[in-house]
Amino acid sequence: MKAAVCSLALAIGWAQAVYAAAPEVTIDPGGVSPQALQAIVASVNVITRLAEDQDGGELSRLRRRAREATLSALETQGYFSPTVVLNVGEDPLGETWDIVIKSGERTRVDKVALDFSGGITAPDFHARTDLLKQSWPLTQGMPFINEEWNRAKGALIDDVRRKDFYLARVTTSRATIHADKAQADLHVAIDSGPPVRLGKVEVIGLKRVPRELIDRYVRYAPGQPYSQDQLDDWQQALQSTSFFRGAFVSLDSTPAHRVVMPDGDVEMPLQVRVSEAPARRFSASLGVDSDNGVRGEALYRQNVVFGKPVWIETGAGADKNRQRAFFDVHFAPDLDGNKDSVGLLLDHSDIEGVDTRRAGVGWKRIQERKAQAGSRVEYETKWGLVGAYDKTRVEGAETYEVPSLVGTWQWLRRDVDDKYNPREGNLIELGLGAGVTLDRGEGFYKSGLRARQWWPIGEWDVLTLRGEVGKVWSGTSRLPEDFGYRTGGARTIRGYRYESIGVSRGSAIIGAPALAVASIEYMHYFTQQFGMSVFVDAGDAAESFGAMKMAVGYGIGALARTPAGPLEVDLAWAQRDHKLRIHFSMGIAF
Repeated sequence: MKAAVCSLALAIGWAQAVYAAAPEVTIDPGGVSPQALQAIVASVNVITRLAEDQDGGELSRLRRRAREATLSALETQGYFSPTVVLNVGEDPLGETWDIVIKSGERTRVDKVALDFSGGITAPDFHARTDLLKQSWPLTQGMPFINEEWNRAKGALIDDVRRKDFYLARVTTSRATIHADKAQADLHVAIDSGPPVRLGKVEVIGLKRVPRELIDRYVRYAPGQPYSQDQLDDWQQALQSTSFFRGAFVSLDSTPAHRVVMPDGDVEMPLQVRVSEAPARRFSASLGVDSDNGVRGEALYRQNVVFGKPVWIETGAGADKNRQRAFFDVHFAPDLDGNKDSVGLLLDHSDIEGVDTRRAGVGWKRIQERKAQAGSRVEYETKWGLVGAYDKTRVEGAETYEVPSLVGTWQWLRRDVDDKYNPREGNLIELGLGAGVTLDRGEGFYKSGLRARQWWPIGEWDVLTLRGEVGKVWSGTSRLPEDFGYRTGGARTIRGYRYESIGVSRGSAIIGAPALAVASIEYMHYFTQQFGMSVFVDAGDAAESFGAMKMAVGYGIGALARTPAGPLEVDLAWAQRDHKLRIHFSMGIAF
């Protein structure tokens, strides 16, 4: 079917119309592909902008350039025998260009020849060369598009160089176009050079960080075959530590440093370049939200302690509900990416009539990984073991003390388009915990599941749904404060005070054995940055799921996207309390 005429109004404004407007261009595409038409539009658009305020002689030259640019754009898309006519006209606003295209037959790939020479022709690599030929994307009958031709050549040489053959090069790259037959014959020849092996390692840039940290990750025996994937893994491992601002792992390609082995292979030194992070860092922060009020925190961090590859972090923070001080020692990640730390904690909280003071010592391990290369799916797993002493005073009820040992495990799956301002995707988190009181041997257990889903609607809007369930089993009433569920506030059930929903004891609200929360929210953005939302939250924390009486909150909010995540200011009505409250928070509510 013949393509419709595409009319393009380029750079016409009132002032340009009065003085010297760019030509108005009309293109009859004549059946060319949408990609070709897009390339033509881009090329001609550049020239029409140059045509403003030009005299007749210069305009004549630009018309020729517009026609030649159209021909060049067609060739990049496989049209090598087109007819292009540029007709010049006049209208009240100035000159017009009518570009009429008869594309001719599109050139398609006919013959493909991929030739290899060098060490890759050895019998050990026959399967690899066969796979390279099978993976070549431009097969017979496909349109010959210049961009895809260049991309295919680049991918081929990269695949050869990525393993064993670091010195590979393209010796022939030729596309022979038979315009009369609309056929293209492709020929690529690659000389792989000799197989490359890893020589000694050279480290550049170390000052304070001990060499043993490099040796922890970059492990190999000299003479091992070169693999760029392995170099990338080493580089990623070094960059994942907190000791370096940058790390680069590559082969030293200096010809004078190469060693030719008796079998003809080439041994090349491995070079590790690092830029160390600052030895010390002090930071302070100040924030505010509707749940905790004004919060301040001071933090000191030191890289490398007593010449060892560890870093320490100590600090203190306070808001109206909680005050804490801590001292942590972090160890460099191991070969599996596990990040271990040990620390001391002093913590005080006073929320809804429950005053808790805690002193604890613990160990934590974090492991982060991607599902696969190129995937946006990320996994994070945390293990923890904490020995703590809690003294809890419940207003209007008893005061108790409990020494405990608690082990926890958390698993998070993240699949979102943007970590801080998601529009599409989901988060799922599963948590398990088990503990025992050290004075009486009483056991207690906890499990929880949280999830959130985002759906994009239209250009900017978002519909989001979140939910959480949790359950505690216990043989004691003297639970550590974090082994009970309370809810309510900006990130849970809006319209209610922070953690005001739980089990009543005396005149306080303590943690409940069962939790269920759900929320649905529609976010409408007036611009990419600012918008409003409507939401309904519901849930309860009670003695059991059967005893729950859902607390419902609903309202409207103002939204702003920031680099740290969405800023939300919500006005919510608490159906149970019959009160209207304002909540504000920054970050993803989970």
